[in-house]
This record gives sequence, structure tokens and C-alpha cells, in this order.
Amino acid sequence: MDRVESFLFETAHKAMAYQPIDRESALQLLQTPDRYIALLVYLAQKVKERFHPPDKIEFCSIINAKSGACSEDCKFCAQSKFYKTPINIYNLVPKEEILEGAYRGVEFGANRYCVVLSGKSATPQEVERICDGVQEIRQEGLPINVCVSAGTLDETSLLKLKEAGVKRINHNLETSESFFPQIVSTHTWRERYETIKRIKAVGLSTCCGGIFGMGESDEDRVDLALTYRELEVDSIPLNFLMPIEGTPLQGAAGVSPLEALKIIAMFRFTNPKAELRLCGGREQNLRDFHGMAVLMTNAMMVGGYLTRAGRDIKKDYQLLKDLKAERLISTEL
Repeated sequence: MDRVESFLFETAHKAMAYQPIDRESALQLLQTPDRYIALLVYLAQKVKERFHPPDKIEFCSIINAKSGACSEDCKFCAQSKFYKTPINIYNLVPKEEILEGAYRGVEFGANRYCVVLSGKSATPQEVERICDGVQEIRQEGLPINVCVSAGTLDETSLLKLKEAGVKRINHNLETSESFFPQIVSTHTWRERYETIKRIKAVGLSTCCGGIFGMGESDEDRVDLALTYRELEVDSIPLNFLMPIEGTPLQGAAGVSPLEALKIIAMFRFTNPKAELRLCGGREQNLRDFHGMAVLMTNAMMVGGYLTRAGRDIKKDYQLLKDLKAERLISTEL
């Protein structure tokens, strides 16, 4: 066994024992030579199986419930008012459309359904309408867990959403604290960090992810992963940049398939108990390595993203069949 193999096995054993992976080791994972990629994926899969069902994959879906005209200047996002992008702009949809989105999620086989709003923070009136929509979903008895992504929410809003039946709040840090100012100037990384702590404090589940391929360094990727380990978030959606015409990052290179696999593996080693979700950009960035990525993760977002179409759902069902895996059906309902 050579030096790289020894390091990978030792680090995997630490992760399976839920011992913290230090920053230097996490960086080494990202810098694993390409010829060891199969071993890296295998060991990340073993770490996953230590804490999660080995043959279960969850599907989740979203609704873009309020689109565009956002006051924030996130350089990756088509919905910012600062950029001219080819998207639809509309205010928060009525509760009936939120309910319809939940029905579509059930049709796709999704176990989770996230109501997503553009903007820095949902207003009290928008929170009330979301609550109405969530209550409609519950009254219909739909077999789906409802999540919400509505920006920087205060404790009052979070408690209302929880009372209405929301299970989980999505709030992404997107990248490291040091790189964040190069991506967003209209709010701070620390604001988002404190919101995550507030979500946890009221007893809601946390879903907090990142976007890779924006020009961040390996150090930035590691710092984000270790922040989520510190916060003990429940779910980490992994997004790979899909450059959108009209945004400042329209010419960004993104990541290669092998680079994406190393990022996923590093997040699995550093956050072994968290659910890892393959989300935006998985199709374009993973390409023929999609199956290897699924072996290390827990979930896939299906049915499309906020402003971009997703993968044909038939391909995701075929992938599960080929891997001899089943859709995860939660008992949280």
C-alpha cells in the first residue's frame, strides 16, 4: 500500500468513527491524484454506509414560488435585479400553486418539496401565504415533507413556518467566509451563518449547501465543509455552477467531473452524518460519472431547478435501477 492509499484508508477510518477531519487532510482529499479516484469514491461510499442506508436514495423537488427582481447581487444568480437574464419575473404565487407544486413533486417520487422565494428575506405577508400553502398540503394528506427557502428569516417567521408544518429550512452559505465578498456585496456571509444558528435554535432541520466552480480555491471548499461540520447541519445540497448568460459568472469554467467527485468525497468525509444532495449542475458537470457520485450521496433534486431545466426523471429512475437502489420514503410526515 503506497502513501496515498494509506492516507485515504486512515482518513476514511476517522470519518467512520466520526472523528473530525482536519483542514490539511481535507485539502489532501481534494488534491488526490486522479488515478486514485475509484478508491476515493469507494471509501466515501463506505463512510456513507456507516451512517446512512446503503441502498436508499431520496428525491427532492422545488417550486420557484417567487421569481426574479431580487435586491441582492449574487454573481451566480439569474434572479438578481442587477443582471439582464432570460427569466420570468413574478411575485409569490397563490397557495393553490404551492399545492400544485407539491402534487408534481409526489408524481416525480419526491420525498421532500421546497418552496423557494427570491429576495433577501420573505415579508411577514409572504410567510403567512407560505404557511397557508403548507397547511393545504397537509390537509390534502400528500406524502411529502415540506421545506422552505426564503432568505434571512427571523425567529417569529421560523416559528410560524414550523407550526404550519414545515420540516426543514434551506439557507445556503454558498462558499467560504473569505471568498463570499467576491460573490456577494449586498449582504454578508455572517448574516447567513447567524440565520442557520437561528434555524437550529427553533428546532427546525437545516439544509445548507454551496456552489462550486465560481472561482473559489480548494481552501474555500474545505472551509465551507468544515463550517457545516461545526454547525452539524442535517443536509448539504451540492451545486455545481451552471453559468447563466447575463450574470458576471457567465464565462466561468465550472468544474470537471473528476474535480466534482473529489469535492463530493471531501464533503462526505468531513460531514459523514449529513445528507449530501446532488443538485444544480449535476448533469453538466458530472456527465458520465453520475453513478459514482450517487454512490457517495443520499439524494438528488429532480424535476428542474429555479430557472433551469433538470435531467429527465426517467434517467434518474434508470440510474437507481442500475445501482439496485430504492427511493427513500421518510417517516417524518
